[in-house]
Amino acid sequence: MKIYAELFYNNVEDFMSSTFPVLRELYTDEQWQSLLRDYYSRHQAKTPLFPELAREFLYYLEYERESAEHDYPFMLELAHYEWVEAALYLADEEVSVDQIDKNGDLLHALPLISSLAWLLSYHYPVHQISADFIPTEQHPTHILVYRDAEAEIQFIELNPVTMKLLQLIKNAEHHSSEAILLQLAEELQHPQPEVVIQAGLSLLQELHEKNVILGTKK
Repeated sequence: MKIYAELFYNNVEDFMSSTFPVLRELYTDEQWQSLLRDYYSRHQAKTPLFPELAREFLYYLEYERESAEHDYPFMLELAHYEWVEAALYLADEEVSVDQIDKNGDLLHALPLISSLAWLLSYHYPVHQISADFIPTEQHPTHILVYRDAEAEIQFIELNPVTMKLLQLIKNAEHHSSEAILLQLAEELQHPQPEVVIQAGLSLLQELHEKNVILGTKK
């Protein structure tokens, strides 16, 4: 039984270390092993699927972990950011081609954002954290993560205005991107709304080329 117990633990430790490499780097061997043994003893997994272990670990960090002295305030956010890459790689969401006009007018119609493009917001710059950079203060960070045509996971840091534009487009049902950009220009009190519209259109065209935007809704 001792041999099997060690095999189970070692398999989980190997998986977690490869899934959360930056988080692992921030802890000593003793601290990391203590963290995983606490997860092992506290958490009641809801699925037997090995690829879901990382999601189970996130649940533990958010709801079951009793913070230790060496834990970082950005621990959960960093773990989520690292989990996203694997989760998006395995995602199999699809949009019916009947809903998409691949060559639609990105300005006068409503762009359709791929379900394999996720908009993420964090309190800390999670994409910059490493053993050489450990943030001590919050810095709101917005990131677009998407799976490209070659099934590679790509990350783009977004400014707050771009993040809001994409969120408005993603949640809209009937508006055109032009109407949404005019709304943004008004909120920003920009003296030249046409500048905001042209900048927004250029961004949408770039994201269309990256397959983040699939086209427009029919």
